[in-house]
Amino acid sequence: MSHSSKLHKNRCLLYNQGLMPYLEAHEWQRSLQGDRIHDPNLDDVLILLEHPPVYTLGQGANSDFLKFDIDKNVYDVHRVERGGEVTYHCPGQLVGYPILNLQRYSKDLHWYLRQLEEVLIRVLAVYKLQGERIPAFTGVWLQGRKVAAIGIKVSRWITMHGFALNVCPDMTGFERIVPCGISDKPVGSLAEWIPSITCEEVRFYVAQCFAEVFGVEIVESQPKEFF
Repeated sequence: MSHSSKLHKNRCLLYNQGLMPYLEAHEWQRSLQGDRIHDPNLDDVLILLEHPPVYTLGQGANSDFLKFDIDKNVYDVHRVERGGEVTYHCPGQLVGYPILNLQRYSKDLHWYLRQLEEVLIRVLAVYKLQGERIPAFTGVWLQGRKVAAIGIKVSRWITMHGFALNVCPDMTGFERIVPCGISDKPVGSLAEWIPSITCEEVRFYVAQCFAEVFGVEIVESQPKEFF
């Protein structure tokens, strides 16, 4: 990287959204990714939002990890093109969808996954909590409980999907699945350690730590192309 480009940080547009249906957010990500495949010079984006209760399965995910009949259920279930197994989203879980052009950073998916983990480990450190990685698994753990799941999809080095951090969700929805296909490691939420924590305050730290880890300038923005 030349000296001058170090001085000019990449901009990353921050779209802070509220509660958004999963399929609407998915469609939005795909359109942002498509725009950037078409024009790689567009700014990177970080979307932060929450979803109404929904189960999603990664591309090769095993539906045996659902503890209910996928055809006779009352829950929203979607199979999508990210990597990873089944996961659960609901209010109180902060979801981040970075739409990044990895050609600006590193064309290495393992590097990218570790950077996403690093963002969340730094967020936990703000609260004096020691987030951990477990070799061979993707995500972030806190005292043996998985508090953040990560699953990505990359096309022509443009990313979509991302991470989900359990801030203060109703955890009962996780009882109906084997989260991420890992049966012997429980899920947890930050509220177990910090009862008063909210997604609202955590958003701020996620954006800040994301800017640090990726070396970008966060620009709070209102999306115009989608709504």
